[in-house]
Amino acid sequence: MLLIVIPTLNEATHIAQVLSSALGFCTDPGDLIVVADGGSEDGTRLIVRQMAVFEPRVHLLDNPRKLQAAGVNLAVSAFGTQATWLLRMDAHSAYPDDFAKILLDEARGRNADSVVVSMVAQGEGFWHRAIAAAQNSRIGNGGSAHRSQGPGKWVSHGHHALMRISAFREIGGYDPGFTHNEDAELDHRLTAAGFRIWLTGRTGLIYFPRRNLAALIRQYHAFGRGRRRNLAKHRAWPGARQTLVAVLAPALLCVTLAPLWWGFAIPFALWMAGCLVSGAAIALRQNELAGCFSGLFAGAMHLAWSTGYWRQWLFPDRRLVGRRHE
Repeated sequence: MLLIVIPTLNEATHIAQVLSSALGFCTDPGDLIVVADGGSEDGTRLIVRQMAVFEPRVHLLDNPRKLQAAGVNLAVSAFGTQATWLLRMDAHSAYPDDFAKILLDEARGRNADSVVVSMVAQGEGFWHRAIAAAQNSRIGNGGSAHRSQGPGKWVSHGHHALMRISAFREIGGYDPGFTHNEDAELDHRLTAAGFRIWLTGRTGLIYFPRRNLAALIRQYHAFGRGRRRNLAKHRAWPGARQTLVAVLAPALLCVTLAPLWWGFAIPFALWMAGCLVSGAAIALRQNELAGCFSGLFAGAMHLAWSTGYWRQWLFPDRRLVGRRHE
């Protein structure tokens, strides 16, 4: 039996399409779809209720804490007793028709406890495409395994898709206090407990990124805070790629001392030059004119992540309760 959970908060634009995909994944009479909603005010809940009238497999569940981690935990607690597999779907994404079938085949064939997937960002309109191009580029995503398509392999973390519910329950599910990075935090505990995570190369999803710079900065700022909190919780050190991004904000702050000595402006000048050059490289590599601005978006993503990382380190907030799923 498959339990499909879709955390939502104001997702009226995408929820009908995602629910249609989820219904197509239900092949067993006992399969269920749970929309864990954090109090949407844009019509999301009405759309779900209307679909539930004709599809008894669809259930709307209130998620008072609003966070995705808390919503998935609630859904598993309320509906996961008879289920073998948990499939987490994101309302900001689109899925191929054979997505669930391939995941289940991979899990059974590899004897994996979790099957994670790669994701490709897709934008609509010039600026949205520039943001998507930034997230698809190695410059923007840092070479994360689940951000690039490739052959399947065992990993320590990836974009969450399918997980064995018994494993999910054994490690206590998501930490409901995490607004972001809850997937990486769970994967840390999952692998520490001896469970195995397989990144499939046979399927993936299309992700619709934030549509403007302000939303993108808020998202990556929260990502940085979540990563720092994750490391602090497990007394771990960041990897080389994360360390490089983390030092960006302090390095750029040196520009405020430029009146004392011009050399303090060098990090900022190098960063700006890197953004412009990388944008040109992304445009050429992806054959996308909007990519010319992708370097600037990538730079903003890294800077926002770095400031969030340092904010959480210097002024730790263990609650991290957010108003919106990012």
